[in-house]
Amino acid sequence: MKLLSLSSTLVVSIGALTAMAQTAAPVDKSPASYDLKPQALQDLHLLHQRFADLAAAIPIEKLTWRPGEGVRSFSEVLLHVASLNFSMAPNFGAPAAPGFVAKDYEKSTTDRAKIIAQVNQSFDYVEAALAKRSNDELRRIVKEFGPEASEGDIVYLIVADAHEHLGQAVAYARMNGIVPPWTAAQSIKP
Repeated sequence: MKLLSLSSTLVVSIGALTAMAQTAAPVDKSPASYDLKPQALQDLHLLHQRFADLAAAIPIEKLTWRPGEGVRSFSEVLLHVASLNFSMAPNFGAPAAPGFVAKDYEKSTTDRAKIIAQVNQSFDYVEAALAKRSNDELRRIVKEFGPEASEGDIVYLIVADAHEHLGQAVAYARMNGIVPPWTAAQSIKP
C-alpha cells in the first residue's frame, strides 16, 4: 500500500511540475544586464566596415548576381541594409534621412560607388542617431512597434538584421569565389 501511495504521489507531482513548466513565464521587466548603447555602437561600426569592404570586393559584374529567382541580388542586399538603417533610426529620435525614399530603394542602383556611398551614409546616420540617445531615452516605448517595444528594441532589431544580412552577403561572396576582405587579411598574418 505504501508503494502504491508513493507511486501515486510521484505521478501527481510530476504532472504538477509538467503543468507548471508549460505555463507561460511572466515577462521579465528588469533592466538589461549590460549597457546596450556602447555594444550596439561597436557592432554597428564593425558591420559598417564589413559591408563597405565586402561591397568594394565584389566584382562589378557580380553586383546583380542572385542565387535564385525571387531572391535579393548582392546590390539589393546591400541597399536593403542601408534602407533599414535609414527607415528605422527615426523611431529613436533621428530626423528623417534627407532624400531617402523607401519605395524601390533596394532596386535604385547597381552602381558600386553609389551603393558603397549609401551603405556608408546609412551607417553614419544610424550610428550618429544612436550616439545622441541616453539610456533613459532608449527605454522609451515606440507604440508603432507594440505596447512593450522600446527604442532599444529597435536598435537591437537594426543590429540583428544587419548581422543576418552580412551572413547572407558572405554566403553570396563564397558562392562566387570571393573571400571576405577581413578573412583574407587574417590569413595573411604570420
